Amino acid sequence: MQIAVFSLAFAVALLCAGVMGYAIQRGATCTVAAVDELVTQRTCRRLLSLLEAAVWVAGGLIVAQTLHVLPQMPAGYAISAWTVVGGALLGLGAYINGACVFGAIARFGSGEWAYLVTPIGFYLGCLTVVPLFGMPMPKPLPYGSPVLQASAAVAIVFVVLALMRLVLPWLGSGKSMITRWHEALAARIWSPHAATTVIGVTFVVMLLLVGGWAYTDVLAELARGMSASVGARALLAVALLAGAALGGWTAGLFRSTRLAPAQLLRCLVGGVLMGWGSLLLPGGNDGLILVGMPLAWPYAWLAFATMCATVATAQLARRTIGTGSWSRAN
Repeated sequence: MQIAVFSLAFAVALLCAGVMGYAIQRGATCTVAAVDELVTQRTCRRLLSLLEAAVWVAGGLIVAQTLHVLPQMPAGYAISAWTVVGGALLGLGAYINGACVFGAIARFGSGEWAYLVTPIGFYLGCLTVVPLFGMPMPKPLPYGSPVLQASAAVAIVFVVLALMRLVLPWLGSGKSMITRWHEALAARIWSPHAATTVIGVTFVVMLLLVGGWAYTDVLAELARGMSASVGARALLAVALLAGAALGGWTAGLFRSTRLAPAQLLRCLVGGVLMGWGSLLLPGGNDGLILVGMPLAWPYAWLAFATMCATVATAQLARRTIGTGSWSRAN
């Protein structure tokens, strides 16, 4: 009986991972693209949508905690100089790569095969961080997340607001909700907030079913020789990639591209830098957005802000110097 329940839970988690990949591709979800939009268009729509994903996860965690179904969550860490260094490495790596770890999934889903090298570079970065940096040990905070101490009333308010957020846009259209949902899913390009909403919701469901999960965590654990549940977590990563590929193919965006040596090198170097940054913090930008920031850990917010500032500085420097770009935003 327990095996059947676990199998069903894991099957649902695989589906959620695929849906998350689909949403990442359809929404072109990427921190580099969000910062580029802010720098070039003076609008923060994509950046706010990434923060919205953190809010959705935070709300889901509060509801799960109220219902006593939340698994043990990662500890927070004290802010140190390594927080800034790690965030800067994440930003520089994402800029060189042309996409953050979310954006690399979206690019792969569009048939840009070079972005399969990004996870390889990330893995190599995790392997080499100890010889290069001595693996500084982050100091855990002596207290729990303030988010998980929220009252049941906050959980009720979140559920009401979430239902309003999901249902109100569909009312008054003259079409059935099923028809509207089908049209939204089939849309070639999703709005950033729609994509990040799906990402946040599917992440919470996976968290409750199989525990905390991010595909960069799988690579970091492999590099550190941590074999517990790696096989199952790797399958979730495969489902994530498959969902992204399905999203690109069904939208007519999947265009197999030639592998250029320069692009392969950028993806490899960018992946290595992001791998270094993720272990120095600790956490990749997917872990920061979906775990650290929803839990209101100050180090996660500082690291993400540093990452964004680094990407913006690199983009502004490129525009000022006018010497071309390592990065092509989504």
